[in-house]
Amino acid sequence: MGTTTTVPFTSAVRIQGLLRHFQPHGNNKKKKTLLKTHNFAPNNIALSSSMASTTPLKVSASSAIGATNEELKVSSSRLVGENGLLIVGPGVLGRSVANKWKEEHPGCQIHGQTVTTDHHEELIEVGINPSLKGTEMVHKFSYVIFCAPPSRSLDYAGDVREAALSWNGEGSFLFTSSSAPYDCNDNGECDEDTPVVPIGRSPRTDVLLKAEKVVLEFGGCVVRLAGLYISFTKSNLEDYISNLNHTHKADRGAHTYWLEKGTVESRPDHILNLIHYEDAASLSVTILKKKLRGRIFLGCDNHPLSRQEVMDLVNKSGKFSKKFEAFTGRNDPLGKRLNNSKTRQELGWEPKYPSFSQFLGTL
Repeated sequence: MGTTTTVPFTSAVRIQGLLRHFQPHGNNKKKKTLLKTHNFAPNNIALSSSMASTTPLKVSASSAIGATNEELKVSSSRLVGENGLLIVGPGVLGRSVANKWKEEHPGCQIHGQTVTTDHHEELIEVGINPSLKGTEMVHKFSYVIFCAPPSRSLDYAGDVREAALSWNGEGSFLFTSSSAPYDCNDNGECDEDTPVVPIGRSPRTDVLLKAEKVVLEFGGCVVRLAGLYISFTKSNLEDYISNLNHTHKADRGAHTYWLEKGTVESRPDHILNLIHYEDAASLSVTILKKKLRGRIFLGCDNHPLSRQEVMDLVNKSGKFSKKFEAFTGRNDPLGKRLNNSKTRQELGWEPKYPSFSQFLGTL
């Protein structure tokens, strides 16, 4: 019989180190890197279903050495579970999605793929099993959501394609895009059926539309989101942290940037559209649960505001220590007035924060 080693288990890194200890040396031209996860286990690894608890980990050396790649894949696939979720880009939105997904599916396995290891410990603490971009997946997921922005990618459509290859074709694959592709810049009305900017006109929208095309080719869905925002007072920051722990805690959104600047060289009458991070997450989870194919949805609060109206609300709220001064631009483009009534009707979804004004009232 092989020897058995027992170790306390709290982080994904330890399990990889343990497996490497038992891995035979030899002609192994290409090693498969296992996901950094509490939940991967070859034969005879006993784990608790709770990702947050410290669990004794028992590994049989002989069985770990003797297991073939196919056996490891089958074992790990079983452990992912039918409600396993992969989040590519587990930032503020991705972590909010994870939190809501766990509420819907207690005990499910949630994995997060990142560009760096900077926040891996934080992810582990909130029950997300981190892996690094480029890690070769040894199993696929029934649910995959791509939340990573294009700003840190040299091949965004390629990254989306890689994420799609981690989807097993069951459940749902969802890409969180932007409302930027809608071809409207005169403060006019815009909904799910508004035509998009033609490819070749704008590098920014080209990147998004090409990524969306990949998603739709795989049978996934797209949700085009309006401007995301979140703000905290001391009390609701404590509530938020208690739910998501070490998630990015800073205020986010256009209003935060403008408040910090004080004076902004942009026109005040530009119409913008907003959606709270929590509402974007709940909409995303709703779409994932529907298991739809090849659909495009729109996420917004249906209360468009001009830049000036947004900052007037911020100044009048009395909830911020700084005061916004002025928009001084005159010639930059106008915006659009988004309406997602069709999305709401089809999905049966409504936002928690129906307008930016009502959100400020909760602070």
